[in-house]
Order: sequence, then C-alpha cells, then structure tokens
Amino acid sequence: MLKNAQKKYLKGLAHSLKPIVTIGQKGFNAGVCRSVEEALLAHELFKLKFNEHKEKEPKKAILTAIAAETGCELVGVIGHTAILYRPHPEPEKRTIIFPSH
Repeated sequence: MLKNAQKKYLKGLAHSLKPIVTIGQKGFNAGVCRSVEEALLAHELFKLKFNEHKEKEPKKAILTAIAAETGCELVGVIGHTAILYRPHPEPEKRTIIFPSH
C-alpha cells in the first residue's frame, strides 16, 4: 500500500508520461490485462487512458479489476487517464527509488 507522499512522488514522475495502454469499448479483457502486465514489467509506472468508459463507476470497476489481476496500485485518476504502479519483481531491476524523508 502506497503512502500519500509516495503517491505524490509517483504523480510527479508520471506527469510527463504519455498513456501507453488504452481501454476501449470492450473494457477490461485478456488483451488489456496482457498489455498492462507488459507495461508494468517494462516501466513500473505508466498511464492508462479510457477511450470509452467516461462515467466514474465503470472506470472504477475496471481499475479495481486491473489492480486485483495484476497486483498493481492505482496512484491516481485525472480525467480519463489513470496512473498505475507496481515495482519490478526483481529488486535489482527497479528503476523507481522513493526518496527517504
């Protein structure tokens, strides 16, 4: 579980990122799950864009399903874009190091 300071730090890192996974009409399916998993392994932190589901509740349900399926954490949602994070499973390959306060 990320602390608020960690989420704030990740949001700052994600600010300049472009979305690399898109959720379309079909919502969350095996293909999207695979794309999310690949993005998490390659980047740890990435943005996901909703092209269809513009209402808050369907987005929330999809993001909950993604988090449950992939073990990632939702850092935040801004409009139709979500920021997701999961540290690399191999500690030596992690690229995001949180500052110590």
